[in-house]
Amino acid sequence: MTSNPVRVECRGAIGLLTLNRAEQLNTLTVPMLLTMERALSALEQNTDVRVIIVTASGERAFIAGGDIADLTSRGGLAHYIEFGQVVHRVFRRFEACDKPTIAAVNGWALGGGAEFLLTLDIRLIAEEAKVGLPEIKLGLFPGGGGSQRLMRQVPLCRAKELMFIGEPVTAAEAVALGLCNRAVPRAQLYEEAFRLAECIAGKSPLTLKLLKRSMLHGTEMPLAAALEYEQALMGLVLDSEDAHEGCRAFLEKRPPKFTGS
Repeated sequence: MTSNPVRVECRGAIGLLTLNRAEQLNTLTVPMLLTMERALSALEQNTDVRVIIVTASGERAFIAGGDIADLTSRGGLAHYIEFGQVVHRVFRRFEACDKPTIAAVNGWALGGGAEFLLTLDIRLIAEEAKVGLPEIKLGLFPGGGGSQRLMRQVPLCRAKELMFIGEPVTAAEAVALGLCNRAVPRAQLYEEAFRLAECIAGKSPLTLKLLKRSMLHGTEMPLAAALEYEQALMGLVLDSEDAHEGCRAFLEKRPPKFTGS
């Protein structure tokens, strides 16, 4: 087993979280998920980091799903409940992270890997990679939030097809479905992820945080309530120093210098 299953690096305003169990295709176990959660917490607490890139080591898999041997070795309902609780908590932590997240999908994202992908904000995928939810072939269904998130992100009939049949889609098909933003050659994947991260890191971290909250929680509300929530958050933005700086910079024809205040 890899001694360091998740690597964390900081490159200026960009945090890089690398899943590092390539020999096991970065499959998910409770210890792996808890390590991912701790890594995310470290990047969230680092005030210098404004954007987080999530990727994986190796070329075969981003995350090939749950560790099947680990799952079948568990004894009793309590073990399955523990795994489900940890998966849901950790995935929600990534989804609700106030800092923008970018997935650099270097290989196959299957099962829990596809479910995890659904929690990240912007998704770049290597042209050779595939995305799929094959749980139905094992007598299971996507229980890491996939059965709920997928149908909120792609047309319902396509979500059902992906989950009922269990066949993966190509990178190009994932983009066409809206599962990923764009497919890029593998050799350019990390360069493109950092280019995008640098672009986002130049924006106001306060505004990005409130915008993410408006979108995340707004999708869970009726429209009337979501509009009121948006209005309240926009009031906070308008009263911020970053908003004043952005307007001053526009009038003075210079790049803004956002501080997050």
